[in-house]
Amino acid sequence: MNTAEALDHVGIAGRDLSALAAKWELLGFQLTPLARHSGRRTPDGPVVPFGTGNRCVMLRRGYLELIAIVDPAAFSNTLDAFLSRYEGIHILALSIDDEQANLVRLRRAGIDIPGVAYLERPVDDADPAGPVAKFARLPLPDPVEGRIQLIRHLTPEAIWQERFLTHPNGAAGLDAVVLAVAEPAETAARFSRLAGRPVTPDPAGGFCLDLPRGRVRMVPPDALETIFPGVVIPCLPFIAGIVLKTNDANAGAKSWFAAHGIPHKTLPGALLLNAEQSGGVAIRLEA
Repeated sequence: MNTAEALDHVGIAGRDLSALAAKWELLGFQLTPLARHSGRRTPDGPVVPFGTGNRCVMLRRGYLELIAIVDPAAFSNTLDAFLSRYEGIHILALSIDDEQANLVRLRRAGIDIPGVAYLERPVDDADPAGPVAKFARLPLPDPVEGRIQLIRHLTPEAIWQERFLTHPNGAAGLDAVVLAVAEPAETAARFSRLAGRPVTPDPAGGFCLDLPRGRVRMVPPDALETIFPGVVIPCLPFIAGIVLKTNDANAGAKSWFAAHGIPHKTLPGALLLNAEQSGGVAIRLEA
């Protein structure tokens, strides 16, 4: 296929990975071990260590990447520029089945992508002989929203391990990511071209890119309040938050939040966590 097939993951950038991870663990998410990135600076260059590292929330559908600079002397891969705007979501990846076919499609559409960018990391830095996660990426050149890319997992079994997939709060799937943008029609046109799929009107206003698995919602600033009540917009464009599906009608989340004194809002069919609790990400948990 030469179109995007799913909302693969979002990347949540913070200045201190340990502090960011602690916030997410307090909210009832299980995290993968620390892993440092490496990759090629150019399509045909050598694989070198990057300055960034991550811990991830692996879900049965999609995942969340908590990312920070762990070595300031090494290549930050633009993460420092993202953090100068705000802490929170700056990476949005859509999954593909064939990077070469999508590269051809994007070039024909007039998108100047130099080639496939490869990235890899161990699953656990403490186990250098263990599994290595490898990715083929097609990053969109200079998107104003952050790092927007198409991605194919070359070793999905390395990170979607059963031991990582159960969370005390019942989170099971990444259903949507929500962007607040000044010109939803222009943003939607670019995302449609990137994904190779049409957009439709979003019920809150703006547009929605519906994928076979997951959605990208692009709404005007005044519509964001209907999705994430109380959200504060630091600047535009702003990747404001995510919608997660739970596997137990939110029972696990309610129990975990009550036991650990986690403040939250109860909405019809959903629980809402504010951005301060998660390092800049509004989280909506839906049954």
